[in-house]
Amino acid sequence: MDEALAHLGTGALARAGHTGAAPPEPPAGADVVDLTGVDGLHGVHPGPEGSVRVGAATTVAELAADPGLARSHPALVRTAGALATPEVRASATVGGNLLQRNRCSYLRNPAFSCLQDGGHGCPARGGDHARGVVMDSGGCVEPHPSSLAVALLAQEAQVELACAEGRRRVEAHELFAPDGGAGDHVLAPSELVVAVHLPGPFAGERVGHLRAASRSHAEWPLVEAVARLDVAGGTVERARIAVGAVAREPLRLPQVEKALVGSRTEQGIGEGVERAVAQVQQGCTPLPLTGYKVALLGAAVRGVIEEALADPGR
Repeated sequence: MDEALAHLGTGALARAGHTGAAPPEPPAGADVVDLTGVDGLHGVHPGPEGSVRVGAATTVAELAADPGLARSHPALVRTAGALATPEVRASATVGGNLLQRNRCSYLRNPAFSCLQDGGHGCPARGGDHARGVVMDSGGCVEPHPSSLAVALLAQEAQVELACAEGRRRVEAHELFAPDGGAGDHVLAPSELVVAVHLPGPFAGERVGHLRAASRSHAEWPLVEAVARLDVAGGTVERARIAVGAVAREPLRLPQVEKALVGSRTEQGIGEGVERAVAQVQQGCTPLPLTGYKVALLGAAVRGVIEEALADPGR
């Protein structure tokens, strides 16, 4: 694989992943390096202590159908199995899902210019932003579209990047820094995602996943949430809660995670957790057309927590 990566140079366009849509035309004069046949970019590979390495060119369908991964990392498998359609999952890859461009119609309309294409401002702010952010950072108002990113945040995964000069790993949340609203990820022009590394599961892992959308199939989520709980003797010892489609990047909710520690599974959601969820909602800064997402976010977080608390575990 490293020999193939050595062909990458500054400004190269490498197809290590596929979003499921037709690939974009490369910029004029750009080199195109097709890495789809490189073995090291494919497959789900178990490691020590329950860890797993997933190649970036592994399809979403392969991810969703892997029985070992379903046992060890069910939150990721459930998320993969719920996104898009069977046809898209069969062609879309892990790397493609993580690095896909957001869905803003203004970005795709040549009549407009914005932060994302090197211009200034965000025309969606004064236009159609009904599917936009509910946590406004002041720049672009289009949420990051990756569902797998939400699950990877909850899994505390690392993403392996490579270029001709070498490799590096970043925490999943570091991959999606919004760069003032202009970018969807932090990769340099010559870098690509080669793998995702998942640590071993919790000993008493219980999970929940909820994808709220305007229709049940073939739709981008309005809000998405993933919960992972470590339960011992009916008591929550650790919690990881991640949400997507509400900000420029997927987010963890540490205040809700902290409130969940000590909860009893048979008692359901307690007052402390309800207060923490309410604080998340109160901290939202919705746009004129995204106020509905505040209630939807709260309901989604409660829903995945309830599902995880009721999960019998593995």
